[in-house]
Amino acid sequence: MPRSVNKVASRERRKKILQLTKGYFGRRKNVWTVAVNTWEKGQLYAYRDRKQKKRNFRSLWIMRINAAARLHGMTYSTFMGNLNKKEINLSRKVLADLAMNHPQAFKAIVDLVKK
Repeated sequence: MPRSVNKVASRERRKKILQLTKGYFGRRKNVWTVAVNTWEKGQLYAYRDRKQKKRNFRSLWIMRINAAARLHGMTYSTFMGNLNKKEINLSRKVLADLAMNHPQAFKAIVDLVKK
């Protein structure tokens, strides 16, 4: 009895991966073994970098807040410490946006914290 391999299903599986690797360079787009390895590694990078993206943005916000606070004669740590003492609950994302796009509003917050 001949061996059943279900060529239709295996071809569909391969086509699906090769479709996902469309646009890659060289053999990464059209050779099955290379393409599947590349695609799997890309999925690992995507998973890892979704986590790293959050870290990168938080550090960017901290740098922006620090730069803006230093323009008003405070360091980041003293600014955030005084902000917590005054029980002003603003996220770093909002503070960084204020520092970049609305410097007068950020200055008002700094003046409020300095008192």
